[in-house]
Amino acid sequence: MSLPLVALFIAAFAFGTTEFVIAGVLPEVADGLNVSVPAAGYLVSAYALGIAIGGPLLTIATARVSRRMLIVALTVAFVVGQAACALAPDFGSMLAFRFATAIAHGCFFGVAMVVAVSLVPPAGRGRAVAIVLAGLTISNIVGVPIGTAIGNVWGWRATFWAMFALGIVAIAAAVTLLPRSAGASSRPAGLGTEVRVLARQQVWTSLIIMLMLMMAQFIPFTYIAPMLRNVTHLGEDAVPWMLLLIGLGSTLGVFAGGRLADRNMMRGLVTTLLVQALVLLVVHLVSPYALPMAIALTIWGALNFSIGTAVQTRILAWTADAPNLASSLIPSGFNVGIALAASIGAMLLDGGYGYRSLPLVGVAAMIVGAGIALLSSVAERRAGRMPPMAGGRAEASSRC
Repeated sequence: MSLPLVALFIAAFAFGTTEFVIAGVLPEVADGLNVSVPAAGYLVSAYALGIAIGGPLLTIATARVSRRMLIVALTVAFVVGQAACALAPDFGSMLAFRFATAIAHGCFFGVAMVVAVSLVPPAGRGRAVAIVLAGLTISNIVGVPIGTAIGNVWGWRATFWAMFALGIVAIAAAVTLLPRSAGASSRPAGLGTEVRVLARQQVWTSLIIMLMLMMAQFIPFTYIAPMLRNVTHLGEDAVPWMLLLIGLGSTLGVFAGGRLADRNMMRGLVTTLLVQALVLLVVHLVSPYALPMAIALTIWGALNFSIGTAVQTRILAWTADAPNLASSLIPSGFNVGIALAASIGAMLLDGGYGYRSLPLVGVAAMIVGAGIALLSSVAERRAGRMPPMAGGRAEASSRC
């Protein structure tokens, strides 16, 4: 792994930990801020909306800023955001701080993906994306369980102070390991060109698949801690270990997704979407039983990130000639889905449906996603076109 990719990995780990750790300490945050658990779930929605709305806007506004300087600045914003969350006096301010921090998150992942693929040849795009995404998955293995455990022992505010310290490490890595020329090959293509590439069917269908994937992942995951306590009947101390298993599965899945993206992407994508629908049905059925639930959640985590890696690589490949706006829409697509998922989950719970019902929504979402992927693949084969090259040298007229 090259040193610049290490820097991106560390920053991705930091951003991923603060995004996902809220699920592990959600009951404590709700209690500390005097709101219900479903209401606290809107902290997940606020973060997702910050990524989805603010990320693309900030990415466009900073298109001509040095990629290295921008990544460092975004990581500094992360550090400030963690301190603000740790000191938040009430739920409203916590909601605002999470939203603001998420804007930096959305811009970071858009920029980081473009920088990552610029550091490798086209045949290695999937693996480069996988390395950045590994920061997210390993945050689930290491950051989220440790952050949850810290919150259980010292209170949820201590979790955010730990994220503050992690951000300092990420800043140091970005300053020392990222070259000044990082991402320099990705020249701004102009807003008109950036918008036009979004009309390619491979791009917009991939964004829809992202939305379906996030519904399947985050309707259950937002409420995973209370689900494990109330349905699986696990003790508080056992929840971080279940999160660890999900993280282990996610890490295996992200690298499998990288290999999938560099080989026969669409056939594998349709298959994994259908398998994920089946796994979510299994999660629903075995949720009262600890051991089967642990196995099912591990597989579920692996498939989530395997699918996500392949979808992101597809978007980056088909927007290589105008990557800035599209790359920022990758985290936006994910987080619109996350925001909807957390909100739908809250509505289902408020409507009297139990935690056990949440995975069933994901079953339907994965079936829809598989259908869209299949139709997109058929249309792509009929058109007989290949992705463009970076720098505007399109290969759109080349035959497969």
